[in-house]
Amino acid sequence: MFPTKSILLAFLLLATGGVARAQVTLPQVQVPNLPGLPTEPLNRTVNDVLDQADPQRLRELRQVRIRHLLRTNRTVLEADPRGAPIVRSEVVALSPTPAALDRARAAGFGIGRTRTLEGLDVSIVVLQAPQGMSTRRALERLRREDPEGTYDYNHVYLESGVVPAAAAEETSVVASNGSPAVTARVGLIDGGVQRSHPVFNGVNVHEHGCTGGAVPSAHGTAVASLLVGQGDVFHGAAPGAELFAADVYCGLATGGALDSVAEAFAWMSREKVPVINISLVGPANVLLERIVRVVTARGHIVVAAVGNDGPSAPPLFPAAYPEVVAVTGVDAKQRVLVEACRGKHVDFSAPGANMSAAGIEAPFGVVRGTSFAAPLVAGLLARQLLAVGGKEQAEAAIADLAARATDLGARGVDKIYGNGLVGNDLRPPEQLSSAAH
Repeated sequence: MFPTKSILLAFLLLATGGVARAQVTLPQVQVPNLPGLPTEPLNRTVNDVLDQADPQRLRELRQVRIRHLLRTNRTVLEADPRGAPIVRSEVVALSPTPAALDRARAAGFGIGRTRTLEGLDVSIVVLQAPQGMSTRRALERLRREDPEGTYDYNHVYLESGVVPAAAAEETSVVASNGSPAVTARVGLIDGGVQRSHPVFNGVNVHEHGCTGGAVPSAHGTAVASLLVGQGDVFHGAAPGAELFAADVYCGLATGGALDSVAEAFAWMSREKVPVINISLVGPANVLLERIVRVVTARGHIVVAAVGNDGPSAPPLFPAAYPEVVAVTGVDAKQRVLVEACRGKHVDFSAPGANMSAAGIEAPFGVVRGTSFAAPLVAGLLARQLLAVGGKEQAEAAIADLAARATDLGARGVDKIYGNGLVGNDLRPPEQLSSAAH
């Protein structure tokens, strides 16, 4: 869902530029309603063109989105030296010493938000760069002044899947509480969840973040439904499980920033949530890496989507950290999604296309992307790891799931499917969606 004509043009150019190496299917893209523009025929045309896209250029699709994000929020966001979005003029420090903070103040830095991550026994301090100093120079200065400290940009992490816009049509399919609930607790770090959706009837949902109230999002709602949704005709991987949902976006331009993600992990740790799903992607960040290590060392399982930048793209994070369970997606024919990232960090594959998930504008929508494969794996693991024990118990649950996986691709563990396919029977029917044709 991209709101400008320029982005549509970029998609067309990306899809048709160069010599196509393969005929592929990309996520459906909904053209926004523009005055005087017949959107329905154009929707079909754009989606048909995207079917011809060159898989080697898939990474550029996310870059188009990032450039649009930066252009429309230039007062608060900018790009780091590698082009990843960051919060302008902010550097984040992990548990800085009082002496380090004194040196930062003396150098003209402002001490901004301070988050004490009680569940992780660390703190995060957001430092404001002095006026006239670039964010890059600010980070270099702090690292030079405190070489033993841990500093990085306040990177912004984005969703790893597509939830197409859909007309709010009536549907004959109504979710209810007919599926058996499971005794499990699972965490979600994402956008807000539309708790009033019927698939969450009877589900105990705890929310975190967004001072002033929750801000439901299409992505967060879809992922949550695949985790814990329940009904006669729809259910997630752990139907009826207790959900701890941290909204790190809250409708803000700086949504998905590292400090919010870190606070979400800390909340999950305080609440002793055994399995945490994060269907967000972005660049490597030393603070995020340290936090993931602390969380997993305490016996939590972190499940993340590998991302949709294409088979030749470099790894995305947090999925690429070795402590994280990285999940790719497959279609209805058990073929890896052409847009899915690959690499030795891939642990499992799960359904990530040709399926429905809870929607906001319509009861259900067809979803596609590794974002929607990850919660199926997280839900399965949550059904095994019912409480936070230790690292050994977490590793045993992962090993047990790997032993039950169906081998795909090259024999044994590989860079495309990981240990193999799990949760294939959990794919919600595509026909549930009023957007399905």
